[in-house]
Amino acid sequence: MATSNKDFCHLCCDDGTSTEAVTWCTECDVFLCADCGKHHKKSRLSRDHKTMSTEDYHKLPKLMQEFSVNCHYHRKKFEIYCPFHDCPCCIQCITDKHKKCQEMKPLSDILKQFKSSASVHHLEKEMDNVKENFKTMIKYLIDRLSISNDQKIKGLYEIQSVRSQIDAFLNKLEQNIIDDLEFQHSKLTSKTNILLIQLHQQTEKISQLQNQFSKITQYATELQMYVSLREIEKTTSKAAQYIDDLKNGDNFDEKCLEVTISSELQSILKDVKSFGDIKTKSRPYTIQVKAGRKDQAQFLVPIIPAIEQIKPAMQRPLTIPVNMKYEYMFACRILPDNTYLVLNGDYYYKYLALFSNDGIFLRVVVNLDSSSLDVCFVRNKTVAVTLGIDNQIAVVNVERNKIVKKFNLSHNCDAVASDGQMLVISGKANHIKKSTLVNLNDETHKVLGIAAGRIALFNGNIYGTVYKEVHCYKITGELLWKFMHNKVGYSDGLALDKNGFVYIASSAMNGVMVVSPDGKIYETILSAADGIQSPGAMDINRETGIMIVPSRISIENDSNDNVDKSYQIVFVYKI
Repeated sequence: MATSNKDFCHLCCDDGTSTEAVTWCTECDVFLCADCGKHHKKSRLSRDHKTMSTEDYHKLPKLMQEFSVNCHYHRKKFEIYCPFHDCPCCIQCITDKHKKCQEMKPLSDILKQFKSSASVHHLEKEMDNVKENFKTMIKYLIDRLSISNDQKIKGLYEIQSVRSQIDAFLNKLEQNIIDDLEFQHSKLTSKTNILLIQLHQQTEKISQLQNQFSKITQYATELQMYVSLREIEKTTSKAAQYIDDLKNGDNFDEKCLEVTISSELQSILKDVKSFGDIKTKSRPYTIQVKAGRKDQAQFLVPIIPAIEQIKPAMQRPLTIPVNMKYEYMFACRILPDNTYLVLNGDYYYKYLALFSNDGIFLRVVVNLDSSSLDVCFVRNKTVAVTLGIDNQIAVVNVERNKIVKKFNLSHNCDAVASDGQMLVISGKANHIKKSTLVNLNDETHKVLGIAAGRIALFNGNIYGTVYKEVHCYKITGELLWKFMHNKVGYSDGLALDKNGFVYIASSAMNGVMVVSPDGKIYETILSAADGIQSPGAMDINRETGIMIVPSRISIENDSNDNVDKSYQIVFVYKI
């Protein structure tokens, strides 16, 4: 992009010379001098590219001028679209920032006929509606000002016609009521005039966006239009929301000035203490504006819910067989086919149990010889199970009901997580915190000096519970942030949803807490009032939004002894 009054040819600058540019290529995103422009036109790869003069380029909307067809991080051309992050990326991004993203698509497929797509048409129509709504509101408020002025005149006439019939004794009272009328009217018109100024400003802003929109649709490439319209969409969405906020308030309620003359004026010399009353009555507005789309931003900009909007809805409990109810379930996991896997860590019986997506017990997948605290899905119908003090990870094929592989580690294994490409196993060696990263493709190991009671992977970061804290690390072990709250106590479960919200299950609080992706805001979403008691290692299916939380239910004392008992239950929620 140009950084001075003159635009210099990018190709010449690469050769160490400064030649003034005369054209700009919309496809290559470069300035070209006259000579380079000729070669550019002759080249088989670029002869069909659209170009324009530098003078016309500087008339383009700022959104187009600031946009680049190349990746900001790798300086390579955008070629791929990531549906998870809703953004274009280059080839190198796939092996860097988007290596864990799935269902990547060619950018050309996404941008195909984008200019003529329904999304563009809807945005254009939405801008027209918003602008028309502003104009309707302005006309309405001007009419209300005129009515208010008429009401004021009428009130003054009534006051003065009565005053002409009475003695000078009423001069002071007359002045008081006139002052009151002026004050009420001033308050009414002042607020309306301020709102009018704001509406004019909003209308002007939409007009500017429409001018930019026209040029974008005329000159922009498909990719430029895609990115530019996202910004225009945000502004239009805010304007539509501004209209909704005005409608939901009392800004357009019809506030009428009324003067009520005292009936006792006939006996003014004896009884009257005031001239009358000035009131501003309010009634619902009658203005009609076109309804804006509630989801107007969704077709260009993904919406992430606010933390207070996260409200788990109970779907069902798992149907636990009677002989399993009094055992302890250390971990529950949701498999890709929406079945549920439960790790039983009882002292005598250690096994993995499979439940259907309806919550019905299907079978024991495999019995374990060693104690285990955690399990996670890996890939290709396999799960990884920690084998505690044996310093091992067992890979179990759920379909074949068989342990197919074991990894030997340099430390004990407490918690495990996977993103399909890598395993993270947390534990200790000689009381020193250790975590091992296992590359599932070549089985290479890397040891980090971190450890956690429960662990999770999301977008290339490691999340772990450390007593009353939740830590977020880079994959290299560098701490990014940590969250601490005394209410949490020891964290028994950890999971993340598709938006990066962190869910913590804690037996100390008998509930589940959710923490914002930056670790700064928290909210309790499940508690003892929801039937949660001593929750364990929970899990979330990020695609379906299904959350599974193991809990316990207390029962009354047995008649033959005086010992409190409880049994295991697993709740399934939709978030």
